[in-house]
Amino acid sequence: MEIFLERMKSLLGDEFEEFLKFYNNEKIYRGLRVNTLKCSVDKLITLLNFTIEKTPFCGEGIYIPDEVQSIGNNPLHHAGAFYVQEPSATSAVEMLDIKEGDRVLDLCAAPGGKSTQIAAKLNSKGLLWSNEVVKNRAKILLSNIERLGVKNAVVSNCYPDVLCNKLKGYFDKILVDAPCSGEGMFRKNSEAQNEWSVEHVKSCAARQLQILNSAKTALREGGVIVYSTCTFSEEENEGVITEFLKENPDFSIEDSGVNFGRPTLKYARRIFPMDGGEGHFAVKLRKNSQSLPAPSFKNNPVKIPDNVYEFYDEVFVDRPFGNKLEIIGENIYALPDNLPDTKGLNVLRKGVLLGEIKKNRIEPHHHAFMCAKPEQCRRYVDFDVNSEEIKLFLHGNEIKVDESLKGYTAVCVNKITAGFGKASGGSLKNKYPKGLRTLK
Repeated sequence: MEIFLERMKSLLGDEFEEFLKFYNNEKIYRGLRVNTLKCSVDKLITLLNFTIEKTPFCGEGIYIPDEVQSIGNNPLHHAGAFYVQEPSATSAVEMLDIKEGDRVLDLCAAPGGKSTQIAAKLNSKGLLWSNEVVKNRAKILLSNIERLGVKNAVVSNCYPDVLCNKLKGYFDKILVDAPCSGEGMFRKNSEAQNEWSVEHVKSCAARQLQILNSAKTALREGGVIVYSTCTFSEEENEGVITEFLKENPDFSIEDSGVNFGRPTLKYARRIFPMDGGEGHFAVKLRKNSQSLPAPSFKNNPVKIPDNVYEFYDEVFVDRPFGNKLEIIGENIYALPDNLPDTKGLNVLRKGVLLGEIKKNRIEPHHHAFMCAKPEQCRRYVDFDVNSEEIKLFLHGNEIKVDESLKGYTAVCVNKITAGFGKASGGSLKNKYPKGLRTLK
């Protein structure tokens, strides 16, 4: 790490000693971001049993104190009320300035922290397309999209150039959180340290520029790209952006209006450990051309059997995921509005997986309940975060319910949906996915 530290000394100058104090400190910044699709910031604060200190990077960010361990086992985490996220990692989406109704592409999206942050800002309006090129990571991304109750997303496992060429000019805003050398993660990830070299930094920079040049193809005229990394190296940050602007004179850096971290390239932002997070770089780029709406795509309606809508209405109230349904194989999807053609893009999920056709019946899917509020479900039971019942449910056990309940029933923790079961005879047969269950 001597070469890395020499580079940091050259980058930071007089601040290098302060950087070293943080770099050698065992305390690592941990944080969570409240998922406002399912829970307000004020509500979650009342449910957490630790002292609250907010982060400077987004309004929903909260530091996790050192003494709090295994927060992923908290029932509120299972319910998607929050996402555990390194504090400075929330900065890039803030700079993207998402508005309800936007069409947004998260091009390098796994594991899903920034995608679900975008989804919360969209507030179930517009479209989020979350892509990840590595298959196993794409599955993790999908799991987080489900857990946090995102219903207007497409999740794909596709090469950036293929995706962006197919969807030319479609997106209002694009996030390129590029794969990088991860210098900002060294304190919490020894593997990133072991992989680091100057040659690795240079290869990352070349790949990042290539991804950024792919992303511009999918951006509408007048649209915005935010490029971000979790590394400190100038080659991967200022160097990539300088080269991109040289190759693309129709783009310019724009003031994102944030004041966290410190400025570089005038309006870009750098975050170091002494700024309250492990490390990040982000910059907002505007395509300087006539501001035109993104193109629209027409989807031919397909006849859906009546029993599918009957199932929908038997489980949920007023069809909370809309009326545009599609059946692919044995799966029933509720599609988001203004969906483009997804053929050839290796889509893992589009919209909400409403249910699965099994022989002569339809069974609802976990994703649908995670996207629904309690009052949008025909039946629900609600338990306190500290109750024995919610612990048993997350462990996979049957739980006792009122004998009047019959049929598919949402299970909630403090009015936040965490999953579902099937009620009969005073018991709730557990339908919480086995891979998500707690071990104790």
